[in-house]
Amino acid sequence: MKISNWMKIAIQRLARSENPKRDAEILLGFVTGRSRSWLIGFDDSVLSPCILTKLEQFLVRRSSGEPIAYLTKEREFWSLPLHITSDVMIPRQDSEILVEKALIHLPVKGCHILDLGSGSGAIALAIASERANCSVLGIDCMSSAVRLATYNASKLGLKNTAFILGRWFSTAGDQKFAIIVSNPPYMCGSDQHLLEGDLRFEPKHALVSGDNGLSDIKLIIAESGKHLIPGGWLLLEHGWKQASIIRNIMNKNQFREISTFQDYSGNDRVTLGRYL
Repeated sequence: MKISNWMKIAIQRLARSENPKRDAEILLGFVTGRSRSWLIGFDDSVLSPCILTKLEQFLVRRSSGEPIAYLTKEREFWSLPLHITSDVMIPRQDSEILVEKALIHLPVKGCHILDLGSGSGAIALAIASERANCSVLGIDCMSSAVRLATYNASKLGLKNTAFILGRWFSTAGDQKFAIIVSNPPYMCGSDQHLLEGDLRFEPKHALVSGDNGLSDIKLIIAESGKHLIPGGWLLLEHGWKQASIIRNIMNKNQFREISTFQDYSGNDRVTLGRYL
């Protein structure tokens, strides 16, 4: 079968996907090891039976809704190629807002940064890649995530990072940080979005929190003051309806200069405050 013919069939079978053509191109490139430009320029090339068998396996899985990132085990974040497994959440572009705001609020001189709930290490590694004079510590409660983040750091050659096992601040010790960032679980267990799209396949412990999605956020805000230097910043990613509640919680916990920023879709996504 020619590449052009396979693409037509794949696009039809992936019709329920958000972008069938792009999905088909990614899967074809992943299985063949060819670039998108090559596949377009040589679309009359014939695919071998072995390649077709592998492509069929991926088509079946993608048709069932399994995320592309879990199929290819790859995801780009902040222009960094990350290895991804189903043990962690898939890094999303909207989380780059958290990185942007962290970089703006970092002091010019070197400092220590803490990333809570690191997952694949996306946020910590993005910050570390921009600030070689800073050290970034990532903590996650899953040993598989710690191994994955450590692997990504090694693959990217980012030596100013370290990832350790722990539940929020449990293994942070007495070290103080200039900035604490976190994309914690913030969804309610009854949220219908958990039954849709990629979220169906992502680890629930990384998505769902008690108290209407605020349990972990409240804990992080309450404990952050013990781990921030005077004037240090806390930055949290959260649900689009939670901003005003989080600002209020921050204010009650001695945070000032509190602001909320929107993601690329115009939804409230990141709230930050300075601990005084």
